[in-house]
Amino acid sequence: MAEGRVLVLGLGNRLLGDDAAGPLAVDALLAADPVAGADDPVHYCDGGTIGLSLLPAIEDAAALIAIDAARFGAEPGSVRVFEGDAMDAQLGGRKTSAHEVALADLMAAAAFSGRLPARRALVAVEPGSTALGLAPTPPVQAALPRLCDAVRDLLQRWQA
Repeated sequence: MAEGRVLVLGLGNRLLGDDAAGPLAVDALLAADPVAGADDPVHYCDGGTIGLSLLPAIEDAAALIAIDAARFGAEPGSVRVFEGDAMDAQLGGRKTSAHEVALADLMAAAAFSGRLPARRALVAVEPGSTALGLAPTPPVQAALPRLCDAVRDLLQRWQA
């Protein structure tokens, strides 16, 4: 990844209903910017159900925005942004999805190597159901534009 680039990482399983929110948001962001190329300051990535192979991309990023379904005690479809230490606290608290565990592990590994992006945020949507299903529930489907807006707001603020 190019120096100074922001990694926007959509996390989730497309086969588990609301869990697909992260990848679906990345799809929507890419559809809105179809000419995104190698020289762009933002790199969009469907991280799927996450894996150790994402560590180099996180370590090479100047900043990280992770998009995921995460439980934070709100109504399904609620969107919340956790930045910096608040992201670390959200990932370090009670684990409610495999992505939170895996992302926390990747963040810890990047920190251990001294390459954790100083600017980092989790853009999260409260899921209603993560049962087997090919589409998110109506509240999470309706929240996808708000997830994208939250990512765009962070990008604009960070690049100002």
